Amino acid sequence: MKKFFVLAVSALALFLNGCAKKTPAPTQPAQPATVKEAPAPRVQVRPEPMPGKLVNAIAAVVNDDIITLYEIKRETKALTKDREKVAPLDEAARKQMPETALNLLIEKSLIRQKIKELNVKVSDDEVRQSIEDVKRQNNLSQAALVAALSSQGITYEQYFSQLRDQLEKLKLVSMEVRSKIHVSDSEIKEYYEANPDQFSEEEEFKARHIFFRVNEAAPDADIKKAMQTALHVLAEAQSGKDFIELAKQYSEDPAARKDGGDLGRFKKGDMQPELERAIINLKPGQISELVYTPLGLHIIKLEERMKGKLKPLETVKTALMDTLYRKKSEERFNRWAKELRSRSSIDIKELKGYL
Repeated sequence: MKKFFVLAVSALALFLNGCAKKTPAPTQPAQPATVKEAPAPRVQVRPEPMPGKLVNAIAAVVNDDIITLYEIKRETKALTKDREKVAPLDEAARKQMPETALNLLIEKSLIRQKIKELNVKVSDDEVRQSIEDVKRQNNLSQAALVAALSSQGITYEQYFSQLRDQLEKLKLVSMEVRSKIHVSDSEIKEYYEANPDQFSEEEEFKARHIFFRVNEAAPDADIKKAMQTALHVLAEAQSGKDFIELAKQYSEDPAARKDGGDLGRFKKGDMQPELERAIINLKPGQISELVYTPLGLHIIKLEERMKGKLKPLETVKTALMDTLYRKKSEERFNRWAKELRSRSSIDIKELKGYL
């Protein structure tokens, strides 16, 4: 492994002064002269230097490639930003980020070296074709793509280079990993039978409701009256009174007075969010508490909860094969990356307190 040293070189003024030739002493006696006392030399007092801040340093050496402290900090910042788009990070997760970033940079370095070793190449035409695919999928013109990249602080040239790196990695993974993966029909069938929930149609619900219109701008007395009526009807419904008759008698939904508040059959996403949350938590025959929506108050009774039917294997076989292929690819890539790392020379420096 190559060693890297940083040498600080100082000026050699003192050495040069010491080596200068001295002028010979005069042979004649010196004339007496009035000797003036030389003024005391001025001493410049310098303040103690402030403790230095490590701006950059070699953090790791991966074979003959180096990873710097600056690169780790930059990767940590980007990684933290991406993770926080999903959910806020706690203190423990935030402290773990620099180590995660370092491991990602080591993996990237090893892959980059392997790409060079195997002479994996991606032509400009391939990159341009991929960019055209991105534009077509997102319905973007060239100007719109450049503007979108600019809003993220990326130039088109940088994007072109990044995309080339990604395509080279995909080629490498295809050569080293994916070409060696096979998904059999028996694996597909086994996964299908073991995970029926993944291949079933969406669950359906059948419910009824009693509706009380409440306008937030109405006088307090009207709102109080509507609330009292709703609570009275809720108590009757929960005591066992016929829900259909209560809906016909009290509901302020005109249709409910005819059909007893029938909401019909529906799936998740078909109802107002407030009603859906209440219905999902009910068992058939149960009655909800008062449910508030922007329109008013609701009392809901869940009548049926129907599990979705299992889709035929032939209709989901292609999607299932893709799922298993991706799963196997990830597992095999992780093993490959681990083996590649174990065969490499990786020297991680001690930088505690700087990350």
